[in-house]
Amino acid sequence: MNGLTHSLDELSELARLLTTGEAPRALVVVCPPATLLAAVAAQGASSGIIAGGQDCHAQASGAHTGDISAGMLADAGAQYVIVGHSERRSDHGESSDTVRAKAEAAIGAGLKPIICVGETEAQRDAGDAEAIVATQLAASIPDAASLHEVIVAYEPVWAIGTGRTPTLDEIRDMHNAIRSRLVSRFGDDKGASIRILYGGSLKPQNAREILNVENVNGGLVGGASLLAKDFYTIISAV
Repeated sequence: MNGLTHSLDELSELARLLTTGEAPRALVVVCPPATLLAAVAAQGASSGIIAGGQDCHAQASGAHTGDISAGMLADAGAQYVIVGHSERRSDHGESSDTVRAKAEAAIGAGLKPIICVGETEAQRDAGDAEAIVATQLAASIPDAASLHEVIVAYEPVWAIGTGRTPTLDEIRDMHNAIRSRLVSRFGDDKGASIRILYGGSLKPQNAREILNVENVNGGLVGGASLLAKDFYTIISAV
């Protein structure tokens, strides 16, 4: 929940950095609040910045005041949408079944869902991190992922906004476990092709080493994406 009209100045600066320097080998997706989505889609197009939504409703339309459907996001220029973000799960009590329904709606509207999974501090301390994430994966990813593009984002909930970051070994272990689950469910080719993003206090200072970890295929960037120079540093780490 960040971003007003003047925030588009940061998008302009990011576009400038992306088009004047050496082009980074990264797909750059910006998921602004819905109030700025159409502007981001239009303004970012010339520099290769793709727009995405932060959430969508599972239904295509109806009496759901205040909610936004996947079709509405697509109509505003989105190509991606985040579903099941840890803050949606915690603040709004979203279950993995709800997340799967949203991912199915996104696919139905032609969007690529970024499906988030991750454990809390208590769950990790109890030794249940991999089991929790495996359960979320199984319930949150729709069967349609076998035929359509989906992205998985691993968020260690205890590392978001706290300044704490898992060790590289912890990140590697979890991403390898996620990859193993994806291959087991969708087969060698499809399971190996699904991108797994890391999203927990990813910053300019640690981006290069984290993005170099096995099976880390990109980042889900939070606060560090609000400033163009910080976000560009992370993008350049790719």
